[in-house]
Amino acid sequence: MTQSPPPFRTLFAIVAAIVALGYGVHTYMDVSKKNRAIEEANRLVDEFNECQEAADWKCSEKAVRALLEKTPDDKNLQLHLAGTLYEQERYEDCIAYIGTLNYRNEDQEFLEKKSKSLLKEMEDLGIARSMHFRVEFEGRPNRNDVLEALSVLEVAYDSLCHLFDFRPENKMHVVLYQSSEYQGIGPRPEWVGAIFDGKLRIPVGMMQYRELYRPVIFHELTHAFVRAMTRAKVPLWLNEGIAQLVDGSRNDKDRPSGSPPSLDALVAPFVGESRTDEALKLYWYSLEMVKKMFRAESGLASREQFLKFKDCIQEFYRGDVDKSLKEHYGVTSRKLWEQVSR
Repeated sequence: MTQSPPPFRTLFAIVAAIVALGYGVHTYMDVSKKNRAIEEANRLVDEFNECQEAADWKCSEKAVRALLEKTPDDKNLQLHLAGTLYEQERYEDCIAYIGTLNYRNEDQEFLEKKSKSLLKEMEDLGIARSMHFRVEFEGRPNRNDVLEALSVLEVAYDSLCHLFDFRPENKMHVVLYQSSEYQGIGPRPEWVGAIFDGKLRIPVGMMQYRELYRPVIFHELTHAFVRAMTRAKVPLWLNEGIAQLVDGSRNDKDRPSGSPPSLDALVAPFVGESRTDEALKLYWYSLEMVKKMFRAESGLASREQFLKFKDCIQEFYRGDVDKSLKEHYGVTSRKLWEQVSR
């Protein structure tokens, strides 16, 4: 005859089973909750990256604020929020937000300094607008110069939209300056005239010379399009090379004398070069490297090549620049440099 287990043992087994089940359910729910939190964070990160790639700064701000709700002390996210406020031209908000943070670093100081500088510009300069541009101008330039600049900018804008099959999300800003005060932050060697640093900065005196300012506007606007097409860092030789290929002003220049610049020099900011002859050398080698990449020895490239270029640079944010160059053009930066330097 089989003996039944004592009642207390049965009760203990039932309780133990319930406790174990409860612990298992609790653990499962806890793990599931953590997994959902991780998935949501990853989704927000992906959304933020996609918004940045599209230069949709309102979308970027929404995503980064949602991430900061989960990790409010994340310094990287705090910097991204300050950056999205800056990109939306909410300079006062950017400065105020940086002021709420309990630490300082170089990136914050740069955003704060640039925001204050741009606020001062907006107070000091006159403003004219067209469909795709806001032009700020110093003093009282000839109104025809301002209208001419807007007209050429719109023509160049439409041309580049067609060339790259891309239309920037935001209006572009131009400064027609007379004094170095509005030439942008940072030292500028004497050979620098127009420049793009988030704004197209063009000396107003240049507007008196049609053969000079038209290629300059196309050149600097190409830099603005490159920035709008990808938020990834584009090597200087590639950025300057494509701008020269578009503006067409240096396609017939002879090889500069002397030894070629190093590949490192072609990646560093060209404004760091004080000597005009060395700067011209950097520009010549940059253009030749892009012409080699495009297989456009004559300086003429097909629209398909410009579309391929856009696809290539939009892949830069995923990883290594040379990996994307190899995938789209079958060549690396160093290989192009070696071909041009022979």
